[in-house]
Amino acid sequence: MKLIAGLGNPGSKYRESKHNAGFLIADAVAEQWNIAFSSEKFDAIFGKGVIKSHPVIVAKPQTYMNLSGIAIERLARFFKVEGNDVIVIHDELDLEFGDIRIKVGGGDGGHKGLRSVIDCLGGPEHTRIRFGIGKPAGKEMTERYVLEPFSEDEMKRMPGLIARAVDALVEVVSSGAQVAMNKFNVRVTQNSSKEVGL
Repeated sequence: MKLIAGLGNPGSKYRESKHNAGFLIADAVAEQWNIAFSSEKFDAIFGKGVIKSHPVIVAKPQTYMNLSGIAIERLARFFKVEGNDVIVIHDELDLEFGDIRIKVGGGDGGHKGLRSVIDCLGGPEHTRIRFGIGKPAGKEMTERYVLEPFSEDEMKRMPGLIARAVDALVEVVSSGAQVAMNKFNVRVTQNSSKEVGL
């Protein structure tokens, strides 16, 4: 069993904010694999389903971003999911908008949602699907920046980028993180479909 958790903030006013990239991708993978968010407990809304013959739970914590780990730990404990079978989807300031990277372990990079997950799970062994949102001009603007909606131009590109993030997630579930990293940890240029290894 894999536990897939998209990070974000509940409520309609946050729906299309940069910080809610994890929710948007979780919604897309659930729709693609016919997984309904039919349960609401453990401080999360979630659904159970199957991705390429692998049983999964897709969840969206409802604790607000900074306490995301509470819901993820409760779900993992109830469904007996080990830390290395948890996949967290989140926005990433340290990546250009639309860049997608898969990572296993490591620190929180200043991301308070990730910090909560690491603290509550007792370690960083989970896999992350990181969705780049770029950085604001000044560090002091970060909190406001992540809660802003994506720009009109960014929203036009989002369907394709979300589809790629879903593909990366499915590859992690079906083939493992290492195979997925080899395939997806590349940059796709804005004006070309050519992939350039980093």
